[in-house]
Amino acid sequence: MITPTLHPLPGTEHGGLPYLPAGPGTVLWGRLPCDGDAPVLRVEPGRRFVVDTVSHEGILEDQGRDPLRWFAERGVEAADVPRDAVEVAATVEHDPLRWGPHVVTGPVEVAGARPGDVLSVTVEDLALRCGHGVVSNRHGRGALPGEFPLAGGTGPFSVLARVDAAPDATGTGTGSMPVAPGDARRVRFPLRPFLGLVGVATPGQRLHSVPPGMHGGNLDVSLLGVGSTLHLPVQVDGAGFYVGDPHYAQGDGEVALTAFEAPLRAVLRVDLVPAAAVRLRDVLWAETPELLVPIGLDPDLDEAVRRAVRTAVALLADLGMHPAHAYAYLSAAGDFAVSQVVDRVCGVHGTIRKADLAELLGARA
Repeated sequence: MITPTLHPLPGTEHGGLPYLPAGPGTVLWGRLPCDGDAPVLRVEPGRRFVVDTVSHEGILEDQGRDPLRWFAERGVEAADVPRDAVEVAATVEHDPLRWGPHVVTGPVEVAGARPGDVLSVTVEDLALRCGHGVVSNRHGRGALPGEFPLAGGTGPFSVLARVDAAPDATGTGTGSMPVAPGDARRVRFPLRPFLGLVGVATPGQRLHSVPPGMHGGNLDVSLLGVGSTLHLPVQVDGAGFYVGDPHYAQGDGEVALTAFEAPLRAVLRVDLVPAAAVRLRDVLWAETPELLVPIGLDPDLDEAVRRAVRTAVALLADLGMHPAHAYAYLSAAGDFAVSQVVDRVCGVHGTIRKADLAELLGARA
């Protein structure tokens, strides 16, 4: 087997780290945690922990809410369907007419977190939990809602994707899917695992899991894999951190509606920037070892681009560039990509090479 199936672990630790499983009592289905939700784990800032995620694909109501049957019909052995996915489908409350599709693990209380602080979430490791996943288009959604699913199709159109080579020490791996129904030929592509949904709790009622916002949530920024850090403005005491929507691969845009959706086991570290030390407010951004990643969100894609550019200018100005020079630099050397156009609120992310900013970053250090 290329990728052994990682079922839920016994106990509350894994490899000496706190372990948070994904199952009844530790997940919400289709909604995001709010300040009224009791934490399912408590961690100190700077502490690493392990968390499991469950993919919604294969367990949803329009797929029968029976992952053992659904995957068996596509040639997957029962032993290779994670047991927590089966348990979530069978027992966790979900209303598909009112709530989103995502299975959300959390909330995690970060000790001492207060509104005005910034929670920095670093992805230290991502392990594939099985050797298969799903890409779906459904209900006239996606980038071409009037054209797909194709005429005559009923329900979701789902393609089973497989892991051909799991990511190695360099982070590279390969996935594939058939080129047509019943065709043995396959199209192959790199695996780039990441958590599509990472966020903090909000005041008031639980939010729908689909639209992202200043709370983070369903950002679907494919760069946020191992080694990345996402900076989130804390909105409630304890932060109420959560994750979900695991991917093995996603193209920028996620045009069909979902990408290579499949469960991940993550090792995460959460650090806290106290409010007095926060330099930029009301912005969303992330970074990798090589890049600064400004993020813009809006229902209108044009405005999402503008917001990403404004955030990029603010990041560069904070490092010491004159805003007009920052704007010019971004035109000469910055890149902006569509994160996704399928989550009600569109997302755009920029990439700024840290190597270009060596003198500025060196002065900040």
